[in-house]
Amino acid sequence: MGEEVPDFCNEKVILEAKDFRTATTVGDKTYVISTLDDGPKSTNSIRILDKLTQTWIVPTVLGTQPIHFEAHSAILVNDDRVLVVAKNGAPLIDSIWFLEVNTSFVKQQCKIRGTEVVAWSKGVLGRGQKPVVISGPSGVGKGTLIAKLMNDSPSRFGFSVSHTTRAPREQEIDGVHYHFTERRKMEKEISEGKFLEFANVHGNLYGTSIEAVEAVTDEGKRCILDIDVQGAQSVRDSSLEALFIFVCPPSFEELEKRLRARGTETEEQIQKRLRNAKAELDQSNTPGLFDHFLVNDDLETCYENLKIILAVSFRITFS
Repeated sequence: MGEEVPDFCNEKVILEAKDFRTATTVGDKTYVISTLDDGPKSTNSIRILDKLTQTWIVPTVLGTQPIHFEAHSAILVNDDRVLVVAKNGAPLIDSIWFLEVNTSFVKQQCKIRGTEVVAWSKGVLGRGQKPVVISGPSGVGKGTLIAKLMNDSPSRFGFSVSHTTRAPREQEIDGVHYHFTERRKMEKEISEGKFLEFANVHGNLYGTSIEAVEAVTDEGKRCILDIDVQGAQSVRDSSLEALFIFVCPPSFEELEKRLRARGTETEEQIQKRLRNAKAELDQSNTPGLFDHFLVNDDLETCYENLKIILAVSFRITFS
């Protein structure tokens, strides 16, 4: 339930002593970001003024919240997020945050939760080089392509290590191949808006955390994300600007041949992966989802084509 707005707050936000506020209007709502200076307990808070009903709403706040700041400026960007610059004397790159108020991600969360939602973001959405999302069915060779790219250009590209609730396989290293975590913990962090995308695959959760992507961009590298089509759609629906590439097999029969050649899975597991592959291949044709398609008929040729796409897209050269 909303709280009725006092008459004096109808169109203005009053700046009280020891209280720094900004008000940003998007459509029929005004988003008020407040910094309450209460000594060691100083906090940042957000309230929404619904101008149609003249009530205050306290939204659910997702994402990695900024450290405490006092005075700040707020500027509306693209009618869907607020650029917040803290005036705390810190370097500019550490003082910039985004508050998503009307992005696709926020709209989706509002629908799921049945309440007003806003989301803080930094790094991934505010700075850094545009990431590259590489998708494709299991066995298509996208992992090998990414490994070659990492090996040839380690100072230019970085790999985002995904989280999963499944058990580690033989020779897998926590923090290198995956961040292995408990389901309850991962579900909690997903609900807190700490994941860029996530999916339930074969009964286990997989996902990409915002922190994992920021860890790469903070090193000045372009982040490579290896995620499925469901995850790619989630990233496309978010505020993250990325290049989306789908790797295809030359044929479905060849994909099955490659899966069987691994010799690591049961017949039941192979059939499940083939069903998922068929679904991913169908979903990859969703208009506007992928920017480029690569056919991995020959690994070296496919890799060279991948480098051409990256060179043209980002105006870079490969030695």
